[in-house]
Amino acid sequence: MKKITLLLLLCLTINAFSQKTTEQVQSEKLGETRDITIALPPSYTTNTDKKYPLLLILDGEYLFDPFNGALIYGTYWDDLPEVIVVGINQNKKGERFEDSAYDPESGVPYEKGAKFYEFIASELVPSLQKKYRIAPFKIIAGHDTTAGFLNFFLYKDQPVFNAYISLSPDLATDMEDRIPQRLSVIKEPLYYYHATADGDVKKFQKRIHALDDKAKVINKKELNYKFDDLKDNTHYSLVLHAIPNALYHIFSAYKPISPSEYQEKIATMSGNYSDYLVQKYDFIEKSFGIKMPIRMNDFKAIEAAILKNKAYPEFEKLAALSKKSYPKSMLADYQMGMYYENTGDFKKAARSYQSAFGKNEIGDLTKDMMLEKSDALKNK
Repeated sequence: MKKITLLLLLCLTINAFSQKTTEQVQSEKLGETRDITIALPPSYTTNTDKKYPLLLILDGEYLFDPFNGALIYGTYWDDLPEVIVVGINQNKKGERFEDSAYDPESGVPYEKGAKFYEFIASELVPSLQKKYRIAPFKIIAGHDTTAGFLNFFLYKDQPVFNAYISLSPDLATDMEDRIPQRLSVIKEPLYYYHATADGDVKKFQKRIHALDDKAKVINKKELNYKFDDLKDNTHYSLVLHAIPNALYHIFSAYKPISPSEYQEKIATMSGNYSDYLVQKYDFIEKSFGIKMPIRMNDFKAIEAAILKNKAYPEFEKLAALSKKSYPKSMLADYQMGMYYENTGDFKKAARSYQSAFGKNEIGDLTKDMMLEKSDALKNK
């Protein structure tokens, strides 16, 4: 209940934190103009070299704010990255059903559904990529009718999207069999999240569970799969619970090193702690197209592992990484000081801390701290 209340409050204050606008897009495929809502991240205008993942939301008129609110909250705590959010509004009578139309026999889009598919794949996404700084990583999301429709993008050998959020989908013909088959043959990393609830539409539930039964046994390293069967929820209330679950699943690797990640993955390692940090941030860049400096908290986590396991030579590797991420800060000199101090070369340690004193403070590292550490070593 607290999670829902927080998301609702975020939705009410969303304009204060993002550049939200509505645009009209002329579509040759549809032969009409469509309204889209766009929210650019707060850093978009100031960090002009940065690219951002794209989240494309169907049923944008009611799903846009819940998604954007969850992203704002997650971004505030640095658990989720900044994302360009685009919602396709489908609030005209019957529009979402016409947009999602498919042939009941072949189970593929037809009539306006086929045109809407082409509008997204060959018009809207390419135009957004030209106009905005969009990273290669793209997500699509929808609810019931549109959640079923978004799965059609998986039918291509090279899907337009890298991640799929399907909330209580009304699945098209044979989709509970076709989707697992497509997931089993993917060659590139792909994220797939879908959800239902105990109070969901019964005819939806049966087929959603059938899809999950086949998909959850797929053993493929490229597939990042998650299914939620939410308790005490309806077809509509499940949306507010599933949205943060989906986003945190997709961007799980983006999060700073958590206590559980440290205990389960890092503290149990016998070495190569600095390499773990390199691999984590290489994965973030490769998977999401996000290039970012290593977080200070992550440096501190690796420092703790080095000290706990007395792997002091690794401080040299850590210092090299720090010079790349924060070249003007005292971090690298501090880490070299830690290396020399713990290996018994106190003169070099004192000089490293003195050198750090002349650099910019960062995190909890201060000039006073460097001076104290240097003075404490002078008589050793």
